[in-house]
Amino acid sequence: MAIDTTETPGPLYPEYLPHYDPLESVVTVGRFEHDDPGHRADPAFPNLLKNATNVLEMSPHCGTELQGVQISDLSKAGLDELALMVAQRGCLVLRDQTFTDLGFERQREIASHFGPLHKHGWMPHPKQGPEEFVIVYDSKDDLRIRKSWARKSPIQFHVDQSPEAQPPGATFFCMLESPPGAGGDTIISSMTRAFSRLSPSFRKRLEGLTAVHTTANPIAREIRDNGEKAVIRRPITRSIHPVVTVHPVTGEKALFVNSSYTQSIVGWDEEESDYLLKFLFDHINRGHDFTCRVRYEPGTVVIWDQRVTQHSQTLDYPAGGRRHAFRLTPLANAPVASLVEEDDGECRKDEGRMMLNLC
Repeated sequence: MAIDTTETPGPLYPEYLPHYDPLESVVTVGRFEHDDPGHRADPAFPNLLKNATNVLEMSPHCGTELQGVQISDLSKAGLDELALMVAQRGCLVLRDQTFTDLGFERQREIASHFGPLHKHGWMPHPKQGPEEFVIVYDSKDDLRIRKSWARKSPIQFHVDQSPEAQPPGATFFCMLESPPGAGGDTIISSMTRAFSRLSPSFRKRLEGLTAVHTTANPIAREIRDNGEKAVIRRPITRSIHPVVTVHPVTGEKALFVNSSYTQSIVGWDEEESDYLLKFLFDHINRGHDFTCRVRYEPGTVVIWDQRVTQHSQTLDYPAGGRRHAFRLTPLANAPVASLVEEDDGECRKDEGRMMLNLC
């Protein structure tokens, strides 16, 4: 059956169209004390699930779809419970959301419940809208995203803006228009499972390491791809974060390195650092058994916790199909380092299994 890829005459949400201003600059949030709403949540989720008609796990290790729940109707207690569930499951998907039509201020108010909102250094925002809104727009009238991924794979698992001193936590992605037919999905991967899948002795070697995260390469690509029209609102951001982190609410350990922003392991020679990071990036890219795949239609809102997940676009639909969304990115705590623990017996068990295999 042929798929119609013809766009509608104009965007359904023109007030959310991307605005590019090469002369613009933004003021960063700066250091702040993060009060994670997940700490206040009732683990039985009575407010979040009060009107739910179905709770569907999308995969064993990552992703839950909540049916019958409207984000815009949640009380503060319901939003607290949402924070806890997204920390536990990594990603929540909610469809047919009235959140799409609430307008800038109410959308920003809800997202701000989870932390102060990040202002992006080069992605566009609405011309008449707040700087905190990141606009994702791909259409025949704006191929800027296509250009940035030309001649390379669009599959790149990452944490949005991990070089921030306090990187994002729970993050909102709202689909306004999606391409006709299949395509344009987001793949979300559990970094708690990515870490636990490693052998015990290797996990212990990673604990205690730190890595450099920087926006240098993405900013260089923005300048290369767009020249005088490049948008650089902020200088290069650089931070050093633990390679293995602990979620402040759940206590779960997670890998915290990503191929978009992690540059090197602190204190290691370049060859050593590149070797280890390549292994970890490949481990994440191959981990299809700890991912979920989100398919969109207009009105879909996806919320994921970037402290325990990474995500990638797919960009697999035909060029010219309109995909229009916005992202609101609350910042959270400074990454908490996982402590190197005493041997819990797992390393010795591994050694025993290895000796049996050799006999």
